[in-house]
Amino acid sequence: MTKYHRNHVGSLVLDRTGGGNFRRWPAFSGSAFRRKIIDTMRCGVSRYRREEESGLRSREEKLQVPDLKRNGRSERLSDLLNLTGSESGSDDVEAETRRKVEVFEELRGVVKRLQFEDGAQRDAAMEVRRLAKDDSDSRVTLAMLGAIPPLVGMIDSDEVDFQISSLYALLNLSIGNEMNKKAIVEAGAIHKMLKLIESKTIPPPVSEAIVANFLGLSALDSNKLIIGSSGAIPFLTNIFQNLEKNISSQAKQDSLKALFNLSISPSNIPHIIESGLVPFLISTLGDMQVSERVLSILSNVVSTSGGRKALGNSGDAFPILVDVLNWTDSPGCQEKSSYILMVMAHKAYGDRTAMIEAGIVSALLELTLLGSTLAQKRASRILECLRVDKGKQVSEGYSGVSAPLCGSSSSCNEVARRGLKEGVEEVEDEDMMSTERRAVKQLVQQSLQDNMNRIVKRANLPQDFAPSDHFKSLTATSTSKSLPL
Repeated sequence: MTKYHRNHVGSLVLDRTGGGNFRRWPAFSGSAFRRKIIDTMRCGVSRYRREEESGLRSREEKLQVPDLKRNGRSERLSDLLNLTGSESGSDDVEAETRRKVEVFEELRGVVKRLQFEDGAQRDAAMEVRRLAKDDSDSRVTLAMLGAIPPLVGMIDSDEVDFQISSLYALLNLSIGNEMNKKAIVEAGAIHKMLKLIESKTIPPPVSEAIVANFLGLSALDSNKLIIGSSGAIPFLTNIFQNLEKNISSQAKQDSLKALFNLSISPSNIPHIIESGLVPFLISTLGDMQVSERVLSILSNVVSTSGGRKALGNSGDAFPILVDVLNWTDSPGCQEKSSYILMVMAHKAYGDRTAMIEAGIVSALLELTLLGSTLAQKRASRILECLRVDKGKQVSEGYSGVSAPLCGSSSSCNEVARRGLKEGVEEVEDEDMMSTERRAVKQLVQQSLQDNMNRIVKRANLPQDFAPSDHFKSLTATSTSKSLPL
């Protein structure tokens, strides 16, 4: 009887019990043998297991030889490289975590030393000043760890070094951080700084540190009213006016910037007026280092009725502001000065009269030719106000003339309306004007002609330029037309 069994090479062996000859028959076809080789190259993964996992694949897909490389690497090599990269990234994350922990421990140690009341506290304040100078994260962390209250408490120290160290540490903590600015004010820093100011023996370095803190803290809107009502404005005014001795130019610049920040709040304008700052600001116009910022403060001051009154009561205000309109090399100053004059001209007739007496008409006409776009628009707005006044004067002049001179009462009214519409155009007859008024008219015309010749020369206009026609087109705009600021 014949028996058969499978050997380890995958063949069937026929055996005869009678001890006869046997013959070996292959159990696989050629395709099956190829699949066996592929399975071996796949590190021994069984074909039958793959069939179980992907039972939806067709027989042809099973017989295809897989791509043994992916992007020039074997699959196993790619897995190893990915594993190595993940381990390297993990090392970087761990190193970064260790660094952050070390920084946190350092900051916590610094804040802990601030609780001492000896030289270690001063050294800790200096360390806070160094750490918070250029690192925004350290500012946040130090504030969260509680560095602000002990630093504010150090302002009361009798030692100048302690005061300076704490003030500059607070200054650096407030840089670019609104939460810290608010926390410093809430901790009572304003009151303690003003207490130092009240002492007559405050050293200049401490004054400069206080000015720098007022500048930084006043940048936050919620702090403006607190600082302005606390009594800091007179101190800043004295610093800017150089009433304090041995104050650096940087402190004066900082005080001016702090005053500008405070002037943004209308509630602080009365305190600025009471400090006597407005006349001094006007007197400083001409110094190009501070003129533009001074004009910015005055622009905020004229936003209130009290500020306009204070500016109008300053004797030299309008001549100086009109002179600024001629600063062709400083467009920013021209724009701010024209804004101040425009607001003043819209609010009070007496101010318009003072402007005309200061020679504003010729300066405005020149500004409409040579100024920036914004300055030209504002100059046109002021000219509109002056044309309205001129029209009113014409109508009032005709209201008192008898009927035979004008022909009839209705003709007088028509002349008055025409005067209001045409503005600066003359509608009075020469015979109707007194000798004095004719003389005044001739003087005004001569002044305008001289100014026009100067403007044409400065603007390099062509020789055939007709000034009268140009000004007629400028002033022919209807008084009801509104131009943007």
